[in-house]
Amino acid sequence: MNANASTATGATKHQRLVLDEQAIGAAARSLDEGAVTPSYGPWRDDVLKLLNDALATELVCVLRYKRHYFTANGVSSPKIAEEFLVHANQESAHADRIAERIVQLGGEPDFAPTHLLDRSHASYDESTELQAMVRANLVAERIAVETYRQMIALIGDKDPTTRRMLEDILSDEEEHADELKDWLGH
Repeated sequence: MNANASTATGATKHQRLVLDEQAIGAAARSLDEGAVTPSYGPWRDDVLKLLNDALATELVCVLRYKRHYFTANGVSSPKIAEEFLVHANQESAHADRIAERIVQLGGEPDFAPTHLLDRSHASYDESTELQAMVRANLVAERIAVETYRQMIALIGDKDPTTRRMLEDILSDEEEHADELKDWLGH
């Protein structure tokens, strides 16, 4: 049966699954490109920009959570402040993963403090009241959830490794948002 032959019922056609030998040969060249082979496609610059903006967002979130950790006070504050620190550390781990992926794609992670707020999707917050802190962090987590969902949809099958990383991070951000929602009113 050839690649486009009909099945016995004649209703379904299919193509054979074969590897692109030319792309495999091209991958053996341009070794200075590391993991990015020629078949990566034209989206690398776009993916790098998305990732650097996500990096800025994660770093701003680390700073916001750290500030809230150190300045939270009130009856419920010790437990919530502890969670602010946990979230800060998780956001820092997200930033590390994103920076590592940027480097794998041949880019440079932008940690410049002067650029963080301009590129971040989330805001920094200097609230002094515990519920305002919780609310500000919930807003930031909801923004992160939305931006990661959009990034995942945009990247699709163009870069499965980056997509899976973003899906993992999205899962954490959704968990953070649920926790923060539960803290509202405490």
